Amino acid sequence: MGMTARVLAIDAGNSKTDVAVVAADGAVLATARAGGFRPPAVGVERAMDTLAQAVRQAFASAGVTAADHVSACLANADLPVEEETLAAALHTRAWGSAVEVRNDTFAILRAGVTEPRGVAVVCGAGINCVGMRPDGRTARFPALGRISGDWGGGWGLAEEALWFAARAEDGRGAATSLADALPAHFGLPTMYALIEALHLGSVEETRRHELTPVLFATAAAGDAVARSIVDRLADEVVTMSAIALTRLDLLEEETPVLLGGGVLAARHPQLIDGIRDRLTSRAPKAVPSVVTASPVLGAALLGLDAAGAPAQAHTRLRQHFEP
Repeated sequence: MGMTARVLAIDAGNSKTDVAVVAADGAVLATARAGGFRPPAVGVERAMDTLAQAVRQAFASAGVTAADHVSACLANADLPVEEETLAAALHTRAWGSAVEVRNDTFAILRAGVTEPRGVAVVCGAGINCVGMRPDGRTARFPALGRISGDWGGGWGLAEEALWFAARAEDGRGAATSLADALPAHFGLPTMYALIEALHLGSVEETRRHELTPVLFATAAAGDAVARSIVDRLADEVVTMSAIALTRLDLLEEETPVLLGGGVLAARHPQLIDGIRDRLTSRAPKAVPSVVTASPVLGAALLGLDAAGAPAQAHTRLRQHFEP
């Protein structure tokens, strides 16, 4: 075997980075994992150093020194200008002659479809939605949080639950069991105590996301306020999907709508049923499903698409990740 692989696939999220080295026939020569990819927090070069740890390890295991095509699906590549900056930084590393950078949501989309056609909504810490067609057209949102009109994701759900619980406790809002359940999660007696703990830092800000499962458990127990928050997320997922389908002229065709990320992959019945029901009225031809495939599979499939690999290569690659 030569010293060059066909595709170096990179799926880099906020919490972890996965890479795969793939041959022209779709065989996976090596995989490796490294830490999270967070250019906004640490700068582009330090973020690239994290990728480099995984790439070096995978190249060494595969016995190669480079790849023909680098297919990188990266968190925080939200705007075209960010994709260009990250692509330039990848070119500098000289891991492959051709480099394509996409937002990491595209990896989840491609992992769940047999051809590059469909829409994916990812709800993890934040929320995002992308769509693609085989002709190369895509649909996407800036996905930068509230400033770009987003609502949802684990972070947003926790914030909403806290808001309603605080108002329930002091009388400004409707009664909800969230007022007891949220502080109890941290071993605290009241919402006032939790608000104080978050404000003064005795409960770390980063632990807020732990409240999302508490919200879903409270909703499942029948609490009306908690249920209304879950319903709002179902609305948001379907709105993003319908807009993406419309932009790609796929609303009238049977099209996969893939649901990924921790919040959707947990398959909370109220949320998933709510999404299915709303899609039936807003996008009747959409075919929803929850994606559990590894996103690095999607990055590798995008690489094989770009390399014009035959269908058998795609099948072989998929078999490696989905035995």
